[in-house]
Amino acid sequence: MAPFFFLFLLTLFSPSSSSSLNDINSLTYIIHVDHEAKPSIFPTHRHWYTSSLSSLTSTPQIIHTYDTVFHGFSAKLTAQEATLLSNHPHVISVIPEQVRHLHTTRSPEFLGLRSTDKAGLLEESDFGSDLVIGVIDTGIWPERPSFDDRGLALVPATWKGQCVASQDFPATACNRKLVGARFFCGGYEATNGKMNETTEFRSPRDSDGHGTHTASISAGRYVFPASILGYARGVASGMAPKARLAAYKVCWNAGCYDSDILAAFDTAVADGVDVVSLSVGGVVVPYYLDAIAIGAFGAIDRGIFVSASAGNGGPGGLTVTNVAPWMTTVGAGTIDRDFPADVKLGNGKTVPGVSVYGGPDLEPGRMYPLVYGGSLLGGDGYSSSLCIEGSLDPSLVKGKIVLCDRGINSRATKGEIVRKNGGAGMIIANGVFDGEGLVADCHVLPATSVGASGGDEIRRYISESSRSSKQPTATIVFKGTRLGIRPAPVVASFSARGPNPESPEILKPDVIAPGLNILAAWPDKIGPSGVPSDNRRTEFNILSGTSMACPHVSGLAALLKAAHPDWSPAAIRSALMTTAYTVDNRGEPMLDESTGNTSSVMDYGSGHVHPTKAMDPGLVYDITSYDYINFLCNSNYTGTNIVTITRRKADCDGARRAGHVGNLNYPSFSVVFQQYGESKMSTHFIRTVTNVGDSDSVYEVKIRPPRGTTVTVAPEKLSFRRVGQKLSFVVRVKTTEVKLSPGATSVETGHIVWSDGKRNVTSPLVVTLQQPL
Repeated sequence: MAPFFFLFLLTLFSPSSSSSLNDINSLTYIIHVDHEAKPSIFPTHRHWYTSSLSSLTSTPQIIHTYDTVFHGFSAKLTAQEATLLSNHPHVISVIPEQVRHLHTTRSPEFLGLRSTDKAGLLEESDFGSDLVIGVIDTGIWPERPSFDDRGLALVPATWKGQCVASQDFPATACNRKLVGARFFCGGYEATNGKMNETTEFRSPRDSDGHGTHTASISAGRYVFPASILGYARGVASGMAPKARLAAYKVCWNAGCYDSDILAAFDTAVADGVDVVSLSVGGVVVPYYLDAIAIGAFGAIDRGIFVSASAGNGGPGGLTVTNVAPWMTTVGAGTIDRDFPADVKLGNGKTVPGVSVYGGPDLEPGRMYPLVYGGSLLGGDGYSSSLCIEGSLDPSLVKGKIVLCDRGINSRATKGEIVRKNGGAGMIIANGVFDGEGLVADCHVLPATSVGASGGDEIRRYISESSRSSKQPTATIVFKGTRLGIRPAPVVASFSARGPNPESPEILKPDVIAPGLNILAAWPDKIGPSGVPSDNRRTEFNILSGTSMACPHVSGLAALLKAAHPDWSPAAIRSALMTTAYTVDNRGEPMLDESTGNTSSVMDYGSGHVHPTKAMDPGLVYDITSYDYINFLCNSNYTGTNIVTITRRKADCDGARRAGHVGNLNYPSFSVVFQQYGESKMSTHFIRTVTNVGDSDSVYEVKIRPPRGTTVTVAPEKLSFRRVGQKLSFVVRVKTTEVKLSPGATSVETGHIVWSDGKRNVTSPLVVTLQQPL
């Protein structure tokens, strides 16, 4: 009999005003139980779980039960009750839960996916028609044309999911396109009390917009005409236009709670999804404390591809999230479309900006008085510089264009505050940390965003005018939609960057995809700015974030899985990574939007996805669940940690004898050397590639070693006789010590390419030297 154990998941608790004292001292835990250990006297697992709690001082209510990605339940317990259970001999661990947050028409064409092509990924995969993408997000607005089921065949026979009906979400909301819709709020309500149903839907219906947007990016139907307030006119389409969608609503006004996210993973896998798309994240913790990593492992263990957003913490390093190697982590890039809205200053200078403001415009030809929030009298300076609620004096703002600094409150909220105080318009200026990265927003008043250098120029003009007793003036010139932007793609300033905080030997993010100013479906009853007072209604909206990049890859994974049903999640990721590109549409190395300088592998991983090439990668780096277990062993995780993640016991002695953490069969190579006075350092990687190209093919290696290193590959030639054949090779890396100050790091990059003359299978190679403190 398998061992009996519990896994507890602690929820960070924010009590509602109506909570009792006992509630305030209670937290939510998820208890993971070996399902085979259930005594026969209990008719169901739920009865058994309830019985296991009966010895506690209170009688906790079960929130969720889990039966697929792992087995157990969640309940609200006091710290004392949790301690009693954690002392049980079969308890594995007590895990603090995170409250997660959202990572928030032209992109298919930009990616080379054209519906008119007679051959290619869309045609080869029948537009993904037999695949189901599960979107774990804020729900969905099912009436949008993007989710119409016209012309679709019957729902795949493998689908076992449901459409959970409610007062505002009838069963008829689902169809042959939206095949399932569920919601999970038990963890959210256990922490925050009963939801306010005047502001949120107790159903799969989306009251935020984020879930509708991401769902339509991954698998929205072709919709024409599509636009937002006249911008981005054209045909809107998701990556896999015929793929089916299943919406799993886990995010609410107060955030996305791990116990609900795990319930969504558990249900989605049981329902029969083929791909999970998750544009949600939190801080990085070890994988055995990471509920998303645990749920994702349960999914990939059953052949389900999991795509997750990298986070919006860029451009700083070590900001990437969702870093478990079994998930595909997606950063964000730009596309070749822009929405210029320039600031014209009274001194004749023009500062470039972006906006999707739809009118009414400022009076043509008129220059408006210009003020900086941070220099207005009557405020504390800091709050007014950010245009925070209550910080602006209407008498100093009325009829003027107000310069606000980016940060703290949302960009759209700043505009609403300026508008309420009588402002005629607004300019949002990036701070130094944001650099030159610009996001176009759908503002409630004439407004635009400018980069850090532009903000400095405007502030300087205001200051100089004030010193000379002149009234500074400005206007905003909205220029609509501009196509064919060069350079593109560029790594978005906000896109989270490596290195991987948990496993530096695994390069993250894996790839980047379009994530800046993306047009996609939007709910009714929600204004495009997201500001409560915004009464405008649109069928589409433009949003930015790695939240938008993630579903691009989710949809592409569905297309690849439809075209190659025998490919594993790791093979699909490998195809996307080894065919990715790192040059822009000028043929130059991709730039970093925040600085304008050349970007690096820490910004984009293997590069920007190239769907057409990913369909025929030639070779793939495949990985099994047992390979991930060996990786965890070599990462010095304990047997208890590994069971928590994988539900399997591990032979770590064997795994450690066989290799080291860098030997996971990943499509990228990363090594970290600690300089402890050694003048020479070396390591090796063992990799195995599977031939998915031509039956008789020969691949020769090309090496571009990182600066200061010697790299050799043996053998230098791989000769395949059949499709499906696997061959292995060894990469040896040698480097010498460099002079670094204590705590400093040096990163050098290169690449290894296997080529058969037609295909290039490219892997980045990163060598990091660290000087210990």
